Amino acid sequence: MYKGGKIVSLIPARGGSKSIPYKNIKLMAGKPLLYWTCKAAKESKYIDEVYVSTEDAKIKEVVQSLKLGVKIIDRPAEFAQDTSSTESVMLHFATLIKDFNVLNLIQATSPFTTSEDLDQAIELFFENGWDSMLTGILYKKFYWTLDGKPLNYDYLHRPRRQEFEGVVNENGAFYLTKKEVLETYKNRLGGKIGVYVMPEEKAIDIDEPADWSLAESFLKKQLNNGKKKDTKE
Repeated sequence: MYKGGKIVSLIPARGGSKSIPYKNIKLMAGKPLLYWTCKAAKESKYIDEVYVSTEDAKIKEVVQSLKLGVKIIDRPAEFAQDTSSTESVMLHFATLIKDFNVLNLIQATSPFTTSEDLDQAIELFFENGWDSMLTGILYKKFYWTLDGKPLNYDYLHRPRRQEFEGVVNENGAFYLTKKEVLETYKNRLGGKIGVYVMPEEKAIDIDEPADWSLAESFLKKQLNNGKKKDTKE
């Protein structure tokens, strides 16, 4: 258990996906998509338990077949609809699993998340005294509304790129939420919110079939780089 208390991971994985049928268990780089996030969470130095919340029998079978020691939460059908919020899944989880201090929500559609990402984020979370945390990508770009209004800079005093802090785009890879924040706000974010910045290439979100090949290509590259690093060590 980490100094901040018990940390558990929750990976929502419902069976209904219209754009890519059963995408959570579709093979990516030779493994079911959700394998990669399950593996990252299980290999974290600080995460005590990992759960997959699903209503689908086929997904349950796949999770068990991974043999990673991931536990399954039976999700009621009412929380597995197209209109169901992720918060409803988190709150349902909290009614069943009460022994935790921080909930780490991980999206199965972000297979680039590594145990190193999780560990670094958790360390920052406690070092900075955050109550909740999101992940995002830092972009040093100027944004405008369609009706010609600047969103993140003063065009009369255009900053140089080196001096421009930029803005963070929430990429939804994973979140950290203290139990009391979830219970109080009924939301994954609340209180003192922190940001864990990830590399730009990890902004890929697998929603459409066109995203799949791009994501798989990057994941294979990431895995190959990891193997090369291990060989040198």
